[in-house]
Amino acid sequence: MSSLTENPFASTNSLDTNPFDDPTPTHSTFPTNVPAGTANRVEELERRERELAAREQEINRKQEHLRKHGRNNWPFFFPLIFHSIKDEIPEGSQALVLRLYQLWLVLLGTLILNLVSCIFILLAGSDDGGRDLGASITYLPFIGILSFLLWYRPIYNAYMKEQALYYYIYFVFCGFHLLFSAYMLIGIPSTGSAGLINTISMYNRGALVAGILCTVTTVGWALQGLGQAFYYRSIWSHHNQQGHSFSKAKGELAEHGAKAYFTRG
Repeated sequence: MSSLTENPFASTNSLDTNPFDDPTPTHSTFPTNVPAGTANRVEELERRERELAAREQEINRKQEHLRKHGRNNWPFFFPLIFHSIKDEIPEGSQALVLRLYQLWLVLLGTLILNLVSCIFILLAGSDDGGRDLGASITYLPFIGILSFLLWYRPIYNAYMKEQALYYYIYFVFCGFHLLFSAYMLIGIPSTGSAGLINTISMYNRGALVAGILCTVTTVGWALQGLGQAFYYRSIWSHHNQQGHSFSKAKGELAEHGAKAYFTRG
């Protein structure tokens, strides 16, 4: 009878059972071992995020640069164009273009000195002083502006855009400039040049100040002319190495026209 009073549902191991234990087995929500394929995908996503962040930083940098520098900045007293060798010329060509710009500045300074020298030639009593002064006044704005537009700016654009058309424009007009420099170096009276012949004439007259000014001017014509001749050869070699040709230049002219001369990038 005692067996009938026993609880049939009682566990024989009741002493070992915790009533608060969850009978259902517990499992971790995330697997402890990530498959190799999943790990590769996570790594790829992280790599793409880094690339997108780098691109965003580069875009922001360019936008900030355009905001600050993407406006006309030259000449400084009346900006008409954007001119920045550091920002627009490839790093390997920056030194050469900078030297060409410095030679253009030497030319501009020589034109100013030439005009001042011609004033003193006139004051020294030269028979051709009036014609020299008149011609030197014309040279300063005429040669100063055209030299920038016809040989400096084309070679600046040539190295910036690496297009054959600009190289040929430079070769033609810088060639004329080299001839003009030799002409001015000689210093024939009445031609507007305070070059060699006028320099000797001023010393013979005893006009020391005029002679010194003419000497400095003569050195200026020689310095910028020889510098131009030296870089002319270097640029010709670079032009050949890049595979530029006259037919390529004609194709660029037909495709872009004169508009390309006034645009950047």
